[in-house]
Amino acid sequence: MTTATAPNVTATAECRDADLLDERKKQVHRAGQGPIDMACNRESLAGAVSQRACVFCGSRVVLYPIADALHLVHGPIGCAAYTWDIRGALSSGPELHRLSFSTDLQEKDVIFGGEKKLAAALDELIDLHQPKAAFVYSTCIVGLIGDDLGAVCRKMSEKKGIPVIPVQSEGFKGNKREGYLAACKAMFQLVGTAPTDDVSPLSVNILGDFNLAGEIWIVRGYLERMGIQVVANITGDGRVDDIRRCHGAALNLVQCSGSTMDLAKMMKEKYGTAHLRVSYLGIEDMADSLYAVAEHFESVDPGIVERTRDLVREELAALMPRLRDIRRDLSGKRAAIYVGGSFKAFSLIKAFRHIGMNVVLVGSQTGTQEEYQELETVCDPGTVIIDDANPLELSHYVRELDVDVFVGGVKERPIAHKLGVGFCDHNHERKIALAGFEGMYNFAREVHASVMSPVWRFVPRRARRAAVPAGADA
Repeated sequence: MTTATAPNVTATAECRDADLLDERKKQVHRAGQGPIDMACNRESLAGAVSQRACVFCGSRVVLYPIADALHLVHGPIGCAAYTWDIRGALSSGPELHRLSFSTDLQEKDVIFGGEKKLAAALDELIDLHQPKAAFVYSTCIVGLIGDDLGAVCRKMSEKKGIPVIPVQSEGFKGNKREGYLAACKAMFQLVGTAPTDDVSPLSVNILGDFNLAGEIWIVRGYLERMGIQVVANITGDGRVDDIRRCHGAALNLVQCSGSTMDLAKMMKEKYGTAHLRVSYLGIEDMADSLYAVAEHFESVDPGIVERTRDLVREELAALMPRLRDIRRDLSGKRAAIYVGGSFKAFSLIKAFRHIGMNVVLVGSQTGTQEEYQELETVCDPGTVIIDDANPLELSHYVRELDVDVFVGGVKERPIAHKLGVGFCDHNHERKIALAGFEGMYNFAREVHASVMSPVWRFVPRRARRAAVPAGADA
């Protein structure tokens, strides 16, 4: 056995990176090894089985949690089935969003058009469910046959007396990020259509949180303890009437910047509404977000900063002792992260450091050049940063970097399990809240249970590593 030196490790890494397809090399970077110049937001490489979704899926996941709206997919039944109930978005009231409706276009509709079928579906569904609004999603086939969604929606809106809004989300128009923009444009048609007489000067909208496992309720609880009114949840546990009057709020808090930053910019331009980029995951980012909100409103309410300090102190006093034993067990373990939006990765890296783990692989589906450049500054040297990865690339780096736990979504879970690696679900389907100080403990406990499970004693990778002394290379 010989001790591996840093140059040899680097040379091996460069050799393995050379195995990437030429078209993919600009979308993979190792932190600290030259200037980062990622090729982002490009079309997925044909045949590479990208982890991304289409424009339609991007729009659907953003709008879906608006709980008292009707969501009708104009297209083949497969599109509606693919996106049905794909977010664990909880509602404190109506649950119309949990139903998935489709016009189920067939061959005859492709030939003769589907507008009559769409009008009939809206007529029946609106009468049956009495929604506050209806969103009609365009799919690839609708874009090809040329159905005029806008005209059908306008006529139905006049007939039924509710907003019927077309979502121009044909899947072939781009990638998931384009779907976010289509969703924001659709929502913006609701903004500014209701009075704001009861909105406080200390008020916010929560953008980009989808209330997975009830997380938005945790964040709302913190804000209310600070003395702040939450006008609208956009879109988790969302309500149409709240979105219609959300322009009256003094500040937009944008959590998932990829999905709802476009809406924040539209509101800034038309209504002058300020916005802050925030994160609710992990100790540092949750506290920093609350302090940023308090500082924004300090001129209106000077006591809000002290109330926020008391809140953070109280939460940390309860949390930190609970993390000590977890950190002792996890210290030095390795983590991989692959998420939808790169902004989540910042918070996850910090959260892993609080429990003693090192992030060696981080990637996203929809990150931008600026976000990846900022991400490199918080990564350790040698960390692999990857954009729009495919399963083969993720498997390759998980093995090479000897990862202990993989944080990802439903498409990454099989990769981790097949490679004998612990998995932590950070995607739409999870049932455990990870936001806020309470969520930080849930996250740490889930990672600990995954990494320390005795099942890994029976995995060949673990057995090989146990036989090699630390710092040695077989």
